[in-house]
Amino acid sequence: MATKDRITCHILDTSLGQPARSVRVKLELLSSTSSISSTPSSSSTEPTSQTPSKTFESITDEDGRIKTWLPYSSALSSGEVPVYTLEDVLVNDIKGPSRWMLRFDTAGYFGGEEKTFFPEVTVVFRVEEGQTYHVPLLLAPYSYSTYRGS
Repeated sequence: MATKDRITCHILDTSLGQPARSVRVKLELLSSTSSISSTPSSSSTEPTSQTPSKTFESITDEDGRIKTWLPYSSALSSGEVPVYTLEDVLVNDIKGPSRWMLRFDTAGYFGGEEKTFFPEVTVVFRVEEGQTYHVPLLLAPYSYSTYRGS
């Protein structure tokens, strides 16, 4: 098993000058080239019936980092617990570029929606087959910035 997945993230709280610990983050596959049609609506970020949505979750560690992801299973879902890994999805399920979304629970981190202007930060990005991606988030109660890290 890899010690670090191909998609990672890091959150720094710029208002405190330290890592943002214990932030819940979801990672979701939105679409892949195998699911994009040639119609004008192909810019949609919704997965099609050909590519089932794959969602992962994790919580930032003491250094504000997420290095590995677990498959997401909502409290309302029933049946089998998902057992796929991010590597399974990136290597076996997707051929070509894909679109992913990171969803950061910033309200939970700051202690409530009334304590931040951005109760949730979403970052949508494109992933090329075989590449690795690190997405840092610089966060404060009233601002945020992100970029492709290394």
